[in-house]
Amino acid sequence: MKGKNHYDIIVIGAGPAGEAAAMNAKKKGHSVAVINDLKHVGGNCTHWATIPSKALRHAVNQVMQFNANPMFRDVGEAKKLSFQQILKQAQRAVSEQVSMRTDFYDRNHIPVIAGRGTFIDKNTLKLAGKRTQLTADYFIIATGSRPYHPPDVDFDHPRIFDSDTILSLDFSPRKVTIIGAGVIGCEYASIFGGLGAKVELINPAASLLSFLDNEISGALSYHLRDLGVRSRHNEEYEEIEYHDDFIVTYLKSGKKIKSDIVLWANGRAGNTDGLGLENVGVEANSRGQIAVDRAYKTEAENIYAAGDVIGWPALAGAAYDQGRAASNAIVAPEECTHVDEVATGIYTIPEISTLGATEAELSAARIPYEVGKAFFKNTARAQITGEEVGMLKLIFHFETLELLGIHCFGDQASEIVHIGQAIMRQPAPANSMKYFIDTTFNYPTMAEAYRTAALDGLNRVF
Repeated sequence: MKGKNHYDIIVIGAGPAGEAAAMNAKKKGHSVAVINDLKHVGGNCTHWATIPSKALRHAVNQVMQFNANPMFRDVGEAKKLSFQQILKQAQRAVSEQVSMRTDFYDRNHIPVIAGRGTFIDKNTLKLAGKRTQLTADYFIIATGSRPYHPPDVDFDHPRIFDSDTILSLDFSPRKVTIIGAGVIGCEYASIFGGLGAKVELINPAASLLSFLDNEISGALSYHLRDLGVRSRHNEEYEEIEYHDDFIVTYLKSGKKIKSDIVLWANGRAGNTDGLGLENVGVEANSRGQIAVDRAYKTEAENIYAAGDVIGWPALAGAAYDQGRAASNAIVAPEECTHVDEVATGIYTIPEISTLGATEAELSAARIPYEVGKAFFKNTARAQITGEEVGMLKLIFHFETLELLGIHCFGDQASEIVHIGQAIMRQPAPANSMKYFIDTTFNYPTMAEAYRTAALDGLNRVF
């Protein structure tokens, strides 16, 4: 018999995937509860990852814009802010996000139950430290991820940080070593570089963010150097030497790097420890990630998973869609869609966004293509705002003119990419480059770059 602690669906985790899953199921008439092991809702995305890091980046970029604008030099000296000052901006954004998301749960009458859940069996969840047991017909695991900690790094040392604990930094370092040059490493390299610190970025690959189009990756490297970031390619750390006032990082090549702090930014792990997955026949991989099918179902018939805990693409926007899809797989299977196409947003200074094929991929596949470019310095809107660094690059099929790839570097790149994304998703021939020629864009706007890039590309074909 189902008791008062029984729900149709229990969602474990209150981040983007968990929130979307819970709201969707509730709006479709199902009883839902959310288990949250943090003090507030929002998940790691809100408290340690996406929201604070992007808020930090925005604050740094604003200071850089002020200092670069000659108009402000007439009214005051150049400004230099500490890490603690920009952290206040991030904390304000986090607070507003928590307030808004708490209201979502309240208005939809979805109970958020504090605690850490452990599966007893496929229908029963026990809360750690409590006698309470909750039962449900279905579960959705949306516990997110955390920074990966290798066993040979002492994260208890006060000068060793990861992308979560860096938000507790209480001084402004003059020299920072970042181990790992993925998206998180490059974003924080921009932040500290923008604050005036010297940054050593340890990259085991031959170039930064090798999944990017080569031209975009090269532009990122150039602008990071301009911020005082030294990218050490084809390098790996071997060991770390700890001191009270500094850290020495030894590389496998024999190099030694002395810095005020070390930020470890090399990978993330799924939050599956203590979930009791072994009690329901579900197994996580070595990085704590759970395998799911295209309907986000795990190895257990009634248990689903979404968001960072399943791995790729580990982006907040995708997590929302995955959570909704996992929920639909239970309550409205005909509406369940799998997340396959995701625009990548990288919030470096300047920011990057990309979707679709790169030139290298098309060349390897022997697909005939052409390229159209628009440089921001030639657009009226960028000239007005002073954000003239950047480029929109469109790759299209030489014969059909189908849009195959969008690669953007510069101010508002993560916004601009979605115009092209909407066209790429249209069936032929609506996904043609001709759309940008036949459509009138507001002037002056950054969106106008699409028309300029299309003209540039089509002039190479006709």
